[in-house]
Amino acid sequence: MTSFAPDSIVLNRKLPLWYQVSQSLRASILGRSPQDPLRLPTEEQLAGHYGVSVLTMRQALKELEDEGLITRHRRRGTFIEPDARRGSPVRLLGSVDAIVAQQSGMTTELLEHGKSPVPPELAEYFPDLDEVASYHRLRSDETTGEPTNHARNYLRPELAARIDPSDLARRPMTKVLRDVVGVDIGRITDTVEARLADPETARLLQVPLLSPILHYTGVTYDTDGRVLDAAVIHYRGDRFSFSVTLDAT
Repeated sequence: MTSFAPDSIVLNRKLPLWYQVSQSLRASILGRSPQDPLRLPTEEQLAGHYGVSVLTMRQALKELEDEGLITRHRRRGTFIEPDARRGSPVRLLGSVDAIVAQQSGMTTELLEHGKSPVPPELAEYFPDLDEVASYHRLRSDETTGEPTNHARNYLRPELAARIDPSDLARRPMTKVLRDVVGVDIGRITDTVEARLADPETARLLQVPLLSPILHYTGVTYDTDGRVLDAAVIHYRGDRFSFSVTLDAT
């Protein structure tokens, strides 16, 4: 391998291998230091590193090339694009690791946290509670500093008691719940719709009032089907798109 060494991952055979490899490479590329080389290892070296075929590796690299993170040149090799915009398409493919990977390359500011009444639009997810813990965060491109989305998470108070707020400046809530709190996540359901930016969202994301945004609601369940966390995220409409891949098998 060259001095660029992507992280190793344990591949889940229930998800497309090319997708998992592309997400791992994406996280490594966005997490690299500025002084790291721009040239990637060869397709054969990368395929050997991940334990996949060269054909699978090519499909993963094509995904990153389409995203604008890399460029490939015949006989010269594959290179990281230093000026690539990091606001990439968000792809919903049913994997917790995939969701975590989407937030690589972003910085997070915890705007506020505390107790909150259950929002009426989320009441169906917390029928046994009148109050939840809430966290409001703003995410920005770590290179340009441009705001990309702001998120409000509402979770069960007993879980919040085991969370250090500083953890949320470094990790997505899903990762904190799984790796810090230690809950077993059963599934996450996602709903995405187009909306217009309200005054708060326009101010935080630095977009014109009533400009298009993507309104995302993600509900995290444990293995017993109990809701752990409900997230409401507003994405800048000019920086993100959503696509869904369905496995027909």
